[in-house]
Amino acid sequence: MRRPNPVLTIALIVAVAFTLLAKLDAERAAGAETRTGNAPRGPNVAIEPLRPGEKPPQFILFSFDGSGSHQKWQRFLAAADEVGAQFTGFLSGVYLLTDDFEEAYSGPGHEPGDSSIGFGGTPEDLRLLIEDMNTAYQRGHEIGTHFNGHFCDGNDPSGNDWTTAQWSAELDLFLRFLADHREINHLPDLPRLAFPPAAVQGGRTPCLEGDPAVVFPALAERGLSYDSSRPVTGLIWPQQLHGLWEFGMPVVPVAATGGKNIAMDYNFWFQFNGARNEPARAAEFTEAVLSTYRQMYDDALDGNRAPLVIGNHFNDWSGNAFNPAVEQFMLEACDRPETVCTTYQNVIAWMQAQDPAVLAELMARPPSGG
Repeated sequence: MRRPNPVLTIALIVAVAFTLLAKLDAERAAGAETRTGNAPRGPNVAIEPLRPGEKPPQFILFSFDGSGSHQKWQRFLAAADEVGAQFTGFLSGVYLLTDDFEEAYSGPGHEPGDSSIGFGGTPEDLRLLIEDMNTAYQRGHEIGTHFNGHFCDGNDPSGNDWTTAQWSAELDLFLRFLADHREINHLPDLPRLAFPPAAVQGGRTPCLEGDPAVVFPALAERGLSYDSSRPVTGLIWPQQLHGLWEFGMPVVPVAATGGKNIAMDYNFWFQFNGARNEPARAAEFTEAVLSTYRQMYDDALDGNRAPLVIGNHFNDWSGNAFNPAVEQFMLEACDRPETVCTTYQNVIAWMQAQDPAVLAELMARPPSGG
Protein backbone atom coordinates (compact mmCIF):
# COMPACT_ATOMS: atom_id res chain seq x y z
CA MET A 1 0.00 0.00 0.00
CA ARG A 2 1.31 3.44 -0.93
CA ARG A 3 1.77 5.68 2.09
CA PRO A 4 0.11 9.14 1.86
CA ASN A 5 2.36 12.09 1.16
CA PRO A 6 2.22 14.19 4.38
CA VAL A 7 2.95 17.43 2.52
CA LEU A 8 0.06 16.89 0.09
CA THR A 9 -2.23 15.89 2.94
CA ILE A 10 -1.47 19.05 4.89
CA ALA A 11 -1.95 21.17 1.76
CA LEU A 12 -5.33 19.55 1.13
CA ILE A 13 -6.43 20.19 4.71
CA VAL A 14 -5.36 23.83 4.47
CA ALA A 15 -7.20 24.26 1.15
CA VAL A 16 -10.41 22.77 2.55
CA ALA A 17 -10.11 24.97 5.63
CA PHE A 18 -9.71 28.11 3.55
CA THR A 19 -12.71 27.10 1.41
CA LEU A 20 -14.88 26.58 4.48
CA LEU A 21 -13.75 29.88 5.98
CA ALA A 22 -14.49 31.71 2.73
CA LYS A 23 -17.96 30.16 2.60
CA LEU A 24 -18.60 31.13 6.23
CA ASP A 25 -17.46 34.70 5.55
CA ALA A 26 -19.77 34.89 2.54
CA GLU A 27 -22.71 33.61 4.59
CA ARG A 28 -21.96 36.11 7.34
CA ALA A 29 -21.73 38.92 4.78
CA ALA A 30 -25.03 37.90 3.24
CA GLY A 31 -26.64 37.80 6.65
CA ALA A 32 -25.24 41.22 7.54
CA GLU A 33 -26.48 42.59 4.22
CA THR A 34 -29.97 41.29 4.92
CA ARG A 35 -29.98 42.67 8.46
CA THR A 36 -28.90 46.12 7.32
CA GLY A 37 -31.60 46.17 4.67
CA ASN A 38 -29.31 46.17 1.63
CA ALA A 39 -30.88 43.02 0.16
CA PRO A 40 -34.61 42.82 -0.58
CA ARG A 41 -36.76 40.45 1.39
CA GLY A 42 -38.17 37.53 -0.48
CA PRO A 43 -41.82 36.71 -1.14
CA ASN A 44 -44.07 36.42 1.90
CA VAL A 45 -45.80 33.38 0.35
CA ALA A 46 -44.32 29.95 -0.29
CA ILE A 47 -43.79 29.57 -4.04
CA GLU A 48 -44.74 25.91 -4.24
CA PRO A 49 -47.53 23.76 -5.69
CA LEU A 50 -50.70 23.03 -3.78
CA ARG A 51 -51.00 19.58 -2.28
CA PRO A 52 -53.92 17.44 -3.53
CA GLY A 53 -57.13 18.83 -2.10
CA GLU A 54 -55.43 21.91 -0.62
CA LYS A 55 -57.14 25.28 -1.09
CA PRO A 56 -55.14 28.22 -2.45
CA PRO A 57 -54.28 31.05 -0.07
CA GLN A 58 -56.65 33.97 0.00
CA PHE A 59 -54.44 36.55 -1.68
CA ILE A 60 -55.07 40.28 -1.20
CA LEU A 61 -53.37 42.70 -3.57
CA PHE A 62 -53.16 46.22 -2.19
CA SER A 63 -51.90 48.79 -4.69
CA PHE A 64 -51.50 52.56 -4.64
CA ASP A 65 -51.59 54.62 -7.84
CA GLY A 66 -49.22 57.58 -8.01
CA SER A 67 -47.29 56.64 -4.85
CA GLY A 68 -45.80 60.09 -4.38
CA SER A 69 -46.60 60.88 -0.71
CA HIS A 70 -43.85 60.48 1.90
CA GLN A 71 -46.39 60.51 4.72
CA LYS A 72 -48.51 57.78 3.11
CA TRP A 73 -45.47 55.65 2.27
CA GLN A 74 -44.43 55.77 5.92
CA ARG A 75 -47.89 54.98 7.18
CA PHE A 76 -48.50 51.96 4.94
CA LEU A 77 -44.98 50.60 5.31
CA ALA A 78 -45.54 50.58 9.07
CA ALA A 79 -48.96 48.93 8.76
CA ALA A 80 -47.59 46.28 6.40
CA ASP A 81 -44.71 45.50 8.76
CA GLU A 82 -47.17 44.99 11.58
CA VAL A 83 -48.99 42.17 9.79
CA GLY A 84 -46.33 40.81 7.42
CA ALA A 85 -47.98 42.27 4.32
CA GLN A 86 -46.38 43.22 1.03
CA PHE A 87 -48.02 45.63 -1.41
CA THR A 88 -47.47 47.42 -4.72
CA GLY A 89 -46.85 51.08 -5.46
CA PHE A 90 -47.74 52.09 -9.01
CA LEU A 91 -45.47 55.11 -9.43
CA SER A 92 -46.30 58.12 -11.62
CA GLY A 93 -43.01 58.81 -13.36
CA VAL A 94 -43.37 62.61 -13.29
CA TYR A 95 -42.84 62.45 -9.54
CA LEU A 96 -39.19 61.68 -10.34
CA LEU A 97 -38.84 65.14 -11.92
CA THR A 98 -38.41 68.16 -9.71
CA ASP A 99 -40.53 71.18 -10.55
CA ASP A 100 -37.47 72.84 -12.10
CA PHE A 101 -37.13 70.08 -14.71
CA GLU A 102 -40.76 69.33 -15.56
CA GLU A 103 -40.11 70.00 -19.25
CA ALA A 104 -38.11 66.77 -19.40
CA TYR A 105 -41.52 65.14 -19.80
CA SER A 106 -43.55 65.32 -23.01
CA GLY A 107 -46.61 63.10 -23.02
CA PRO A 108 -47.97 61.80 -26.34
CA GLY A 109 -49.74 64.68 -28.04
CA HIS A 110 -48.90 67.18 -25.28
CA GLU A 111 -46.41 70.00 -24.84
CA PRO A 112 -43.24 69.61 -22.75
CA GLY A 113 -44.02 70.14 -19.08
CA ASP A 114 -47.75 69.38 -19.44
CA SER A 115 -49.22 66.97 -16.89
CA SER A 116 -52.62 66.42 -15.33
CA ILE A 117 -50.89 65.85 -11.99
CA GLY A 118 -48.04 67.66 -10.28
CA PHE A 119 -44.34 66.95 -10.55
CA GLY A 120 -41.87 65.91 -7.89
CA GLY A 121 -41.48 69.20 -6.01
CA THR A 122 -38.15 70.15 -4.51
CA PRO A 123 -34.89 68.17 -4.54
CA GLU A 124 -35.59 67.23 -0.91
CA ASP A 125 -39.07 65.96 -1.85
CA LEU A 126 -37.46 63.80 -4.52
CA ARG A 127 -34.87 62.48 -2.09
CA LEU A 128 -37.59 61.40 0.33
CA LEU A 129 -39.52 59.65 -2.45
CA ILE A 130 -36.45 57.71 -3.58
CA GLU A 131 -35.64 56.72 0.00
CA ASP A 132 -39.23 55.58 0.55
CA MET A 133 -39.21 53.45 -2.59
CA ASN A 134 -35.83 51.96 -1.72
CA THR A 135 -37.11 51.06 1.75
CA ALA A 136 -40.22 49.53 0.21
CA TYR A 137 -38.24 47.47 -2.27
CA GLN A 138 -35.87 46.23 0.44
CA ARG A 139 -38.87 45.07 2.49
CA GLY A 140 -40.24 43.01 -0.39
CA HIS A 141 -42.83 45.47 -1.71
CA GLU A 142 -43.18 46.03 -5.42
CA ILE A 143 -42.87 49.12 -7.63
CA GLY A 144 -44.92 49.17 -10.83
CA THR A 145 -45.82 51.85 -13.34
CA HIS A 146 -48.72 54.29 -13.38
CA PHE A 147 -47.05 55.81 -16.46
CA ASN A 148 -46.47 59.58 -16.27
CA GLY A 149 -48.76 62.53 -16.94
CA HIS A 150 -52.11 60.94 -16.04
CA PHE A 151 -53.93 62.26 -19.10
CA CYS A 152 -57.56 61.08 -18.92
CA ASP A 153 -60.65 61.67 -21.02
CA GLY A 154 -61.22 65.43 -21.11
CA ASN A 155 -57.53 66.24 -21.23
CA ASP A 156 -57.03 64.89 -24.71
CA PRO A 157 -55.28 63.14 -26.21
CA SER A 158 -55.72 60.69 -23.36
CA GLY A 159 -54.86 57.03 -22.99
CA ASN A 160 -58.00 56.13 -24.94
CA ASP A 161 -56.58 57.97 -27.96
CA TRP A 162 -52.97 56.77 -27.91
CA THR A 163 -51.53 54.25 -30.32
CA THR A 164 -49.35 51.33 -29.29
CA ALA A 165 -46.30 53.37 -30.35
CA GLN A 166 -47.41 56.25 -28.11
CA TRP A 167 -47.94 53.94 -25.14
CA SER A 168 -44.44 52.58 -25.82
CA ALA A 169 -43.04 56.12 -25.79
CA GLU A 170 -44.82 56.88 -22.51
CA LEU A 171 -43.44 53.71 -20.92
CA ASP A 172 -39.94 54.40 -22.25
CA LEU A 173 -39.98 57.80 -20.56
CA PHE A 174 -41.11 56.23 -17.29
CA LEU A 175 -38.24 53.73 -17.40
CA ARG A 176 -35.78 56.51 -18.29
CA PHE A 177 -36.91 58.57 -15.30
CA LEU A 178 -36.24 55.55 -13.07
CA ALA A 179 -32.74 55.04 -14.43
CA ASP A 180 -31.60 58.63 -14.98
CA HIS A 181 -33.38 60.81 -12.40
CA ARG A 182 -30.07 62.12 -11.00
CA GLU A 183 -28.81 63.20 -14.39
CA ILE A 184 -32.13 64.62 -15.59
CA ASN A 185 -32.56 66.75 -12.45
CA HIS A 186 -28.86 67.76 -12.31
CA LEU A 187 -28.69 66.29 -8.79
CA PRO A 188 -25.70 63.92 -8.73
CA ASP A 189 -25.87 63.54 -4.94
CA LEU A 190 -29.36 62.02 -4.99
CA PRO A 191 -29.46 58.31 -4.15
CA ARG A 192 -30.07 55.91 -6.98
CA LEU A 193 -33.03 53.58 -6.84
CA ALA A 194 -32.28 50.22 -5.23
CA PHE A 195 -33.97 48.37 -8.08
CA PRO A 196 -33.34 48.39 -11.84
CA PRO A 197 -36.01 49.43 -14.35
CA ALA A 198 -36.35 45.74 -15.27
CA ALA A 199 -37.81 45.12 -11.79
CA VAL A 200 -40.95 46.92 -12.98
CA GLN A 201 -43.12 44.09 -14.26
CA GLY A 202 -46.57 45.61 -14.47
CA GLY A 203 -48.79 48.58 -13.90
CA ARG A 204 -52.12 50.32 -14.07
CA THR A 205 -53.12 52.86 -16.70
CA PRO A 206 -54.36 56.30 -15.61
CA CYS A 207 -58.15 56.32 -15.16
CA LEU A 208 -58.10 52.66 -16.30
CA GLU A 209 -58.02 53.95 -19.87
CA GLY A 210 -56.66 52.29 -22.99
CA ASP A 211 -57.77 49.37 -25.12
CA PRO A 212 -55.85 46.25 -23.98
CA ALA A 213 -55.31 45.29 -27.62
CA VAL A 214 -53.47 48.61 -28.06
CA VAL A 215 -51.76 48.99 -24.66
CA PHE A 216 -50.66 45.47 -23.78
CA PRO A 217 -48.34 44.88 -26.78
CA ALA A 218 -46.32 47.94 -25.70
CA LEU A 219 -45.90 46.49 -22.19
CA ALA A 220 -45.13 42.97 -23.38
CA GLU A 221 -42.53 44.24 -25.87
CA ARG A 222 -40.63 45.84 -23.00
CA GLY A 223 -40.70 42.72 -20.86
CA LEU A 224 -43.57 43.53 -18.51
CA SER A 225 -45.69 40.59 -17.41
CA TYR A 226 -48.99 41.95 -16.04
CA ASP A 227 -51.56 44.74 -16.01
CA SER A 228 -54.25 45.68 -13.49
CA SER A 229 -56.48 48.14 -15.33
CA ARG A 230 -59.38 46.32 -16.90
CA PRO A 231 -62.73 46.37 -15.02
CA VAL A 232 -64.24 42.90 -14.59
CA THR A 233 -67.48 41.69 -13.05
CA GLY A 234 -66.91 40.17 -9.63
CA LEU A 235 -63.82 38.52 -8.19
CA ILE A 236 -62.00 36.34 -10.70
CA TRP A 237 -58.60 34.70 -11.06
CA PRO A 238 -56.08 36.48 -13.30
CA GLN A 239 -56.39 35.68 -16.97
CA GLN A 240 -53.86 35.83 -19.80
CA LEU A 241 -54.67 38.51 -22.37
CA HIS A 242 -52.56 39.85 -25.24
CA GLY A 243 -49.38 38.38 -23.76
CA LEU A 244 -49.89 39.62 -20.19
CA TRP A 245 -51.46 38.42 -16.97
CA GLU A 246 -54.52 40.60 -16.41
CA PHE A 247 -55.52 41.22 -12.78
CA GLY A 248 -58.91 42.76 -13.39
CA MET A 249 -60.27 45.62 -11.29
CA PRO A 250 -63.39 44.00 -9.78
CA VAL A 251 -66.82 45.57 -9.96
CA VAL A 252 -68.46 44.57 -6.67
CA PRO A 253 -71.62 45.29 -4.65
CA VAL A 254 -71.48 48.33 -2.35
CA ALA A 255 -74.00 47.86 0.45
CA ALA A 256 -73.99 51.55 1.42
CA THR A 257 -75.38 52.58 -1.98
CA GLY A 258 -77.22 49.46 -3.05
CA GLY A 259 -75.28 49.54 -6.31
CA LYS A 260 -72.02 48.19 -7.69
CA ASN A 261 -68.69 49.86 -8.26
CA ILE A 262 -65.05 49.30 -9.13
CA ALA A 263 -63.11 48.53 -5.95
CA MET A 264 -61.05 51.73 -6.09
CA ASP A 265 -61.13 54.70 -3.73
CA TYR A 266 -61.86 57.39 -6.33
CA ASN A 267 -64.70 55.35 -7.82
CA PHE A 268 -66.24 54.91 -4.37
CA TRP A 269 -65.96 58.66 -3.75
CA PHE A 270 -67.61 59.50 -7.05
CA GLN A 271 -70.47 57.10 -6.31
CA PHE A 272 -70.97 58.44 -2.79
CA ASN A 273 -71.26 62.15 -3.62
CA GLY A 274 -69.89 62.90 -7.09
CA ALA A 275 -66.35 63.26 -5.71
CA ARG A 276 -67.18 66.47 -3.82
CA ASN A 277 -65.09 67.45 -0.83
CA GLU A 278 -67.23 66.73 2.24
CA PRO A 279 -64.88 66.18 5.20
CA ALA A 280 -67.82 65.99 7.61
CA ARG A 281 -68.80 62.69 5.95
CA ALA A 282 -65.32 61.16 6.17
CA ALA A 283 -66.23 58.60 8.85
CA GLU A 284 -69.34 57.58 6.88
CA PHE A 285 -67.32 57.03 3.72
CA THR A 286 -64.59 55.15 5.58
CA GLU A 287 -67.10 52.71 7.05
CA ALA A 288 -68.85 52.20 3.70
CA VAL A 289 -65.57 51.31 1.97
CA LEU A 290 -64.38 49.10 4.83
CA SER A 291 -67.66 47.19 4.78
CA THR A 292 -67.23 46.64 1.03
CA TYR A 293 -63.72 45.25 1.52
CA ARG A 294 -64.93 42.91 4.22
CA GLN A 295 -67.71 41.60 1.99
CA MET A 296 -65.26 41.10 -0.87
CA TYR A 297 -63.04 39.07 1.43
CA ASP A 298 -65.87 36.86 2.64
CA ASP A 299 -67.15 36.32 -0.90
CA ALA A 300 -63.74 35.21 -2.16
CA LEU A 301 -62.77 33.16 0.89
CA ASP A 302 -66.02 31.19 0.81
CA GLY A 303 -66.13 31.14 -2.99
CA ASN A 304 -63.50 30.84 -5.69
CA ARG A 305 -60.53 32.12 -3.61
CA ALA A 306 -59.68 34.65 -6.31
CA PRO A 307 -57.13 37.30 -5.30
CA LEU A 308 -58.73 40.50 -4.03
CA VAL A 309 -57.55 43.39 -6.21
CA ILE A 310 -57.95 46.60 -4.21
CA GLY A 311 -56.90 49.79 -5.97
CA ASN A 312 -56.12 53.03 -4.16
CA HIS A 313 -54.22 56.30 -4.26
CA PHE A 314 -52.06 58.07 -1.73
CA ASN A 315 -54.64 60.80 -1.07
CA ASP A 316 -56.49 62.86 1.52
CA TRP A 317 -59.76 63.14 -0.38
CA SER A 318 -62.84 64.32 1.48
CA GLY A 319 -61.19 64.60 4.87
CA ASN A 320 -58.93 61.56 4.37
CA ALA A 321 -61.97 59.30 4.10
CA PHE A 322 -60.42 56.46 2.08
CA ASN A 323 -56.90 55.59 3.20
CA PRO A 324 -58.04 54.73 6.76
CA ALA A 325 -60.38 52.09 5.32
CA VAL A 326 -57.48 50.52 3.43
CA GLU A 327 -55.19 50.63 6.45
CA GLN A 328 -57.80 49.14 8.79
CA PHE A 329 -58.58 46.35 6.34
CA MET A 330 -54.87 45.58 5.90
CA LEU A 331 -54.40 45.36 9.67
CA GLU A 332 -57.42 43.15 10.28
CA ALA A 333 -57.28 40.85 7.22
CA CYS A 334 -53.60 40.20 6.55
CA ASP A 335 -53.07 38.40 9.85
CA ARG A 336 -55.90 35.91 9.26
CA PRO A 337 -55.29 32.20 8.63
CA GLU A 338 -54.88 31.18 4.98
CA THR A 339 -54.59 34.86 4.00
CA VAL A 340 -51.57 36.40 2.27
CA CYS A 341 -51.35 40.11 1.43
CA THR A 342 -48.70 40.22 -1.24
CA THR A 343 -47.59 41.62 -4.59
CA TYR A 344 -48.64 40.92 -8.15
CA GLN A 345 -45.27 39.41 -9.00
CA ASN A 346 -45.49 37.03 -6.05
CA VAL A 347 -48.94 35.84 -7.12
CA ILE A 348 -47.69 35.26 -10.66
CA ALA A 349 -44.74 33.25 -9.33
CA TRP A 350 -47.13 31.21 -7.17
CA MET A 351 -49.46 30.55 -10.11
CA GLN A 352 -46.57 29.47 -12.32
CA ALA A 353 -45.46 27.01 -9.63
CA GLN A 354 -48.81 25.18 -9.78
CA ASP A 355 -49.57 22.09 -11.79
CA PRO A 356 -51.01 23.35 -15.11
CA ALA A 357 -54.24 21.43 -14.58
CA VAL A 358 -54.68 22.92 -11.11
CA LEU A 359 -54.06 26.44 -12.38
CA ALA A 360 -56.46 25.94 -15.27
CA GLU A 361 -59.17 24.86 -12.83
CA LEU A 362 -58.62 27.96 -10.68
CA MET A 363 -58.78 30.27 -13.70
CA ALA A 364 -61.98 28.62 -14.90
CA ARG A 365 -63.85 29.16 -11.63
CA PRO A 366 -66.87 31.45 -11.97
CA PRO A 367 -66.73 34.92 -10.38
CA SER A 368 -67.47 35.42 -6.68
CA GLY A 369 -69.26 38.43 -5.27
CA GLY A 370 -70.38 39.97 -8.55
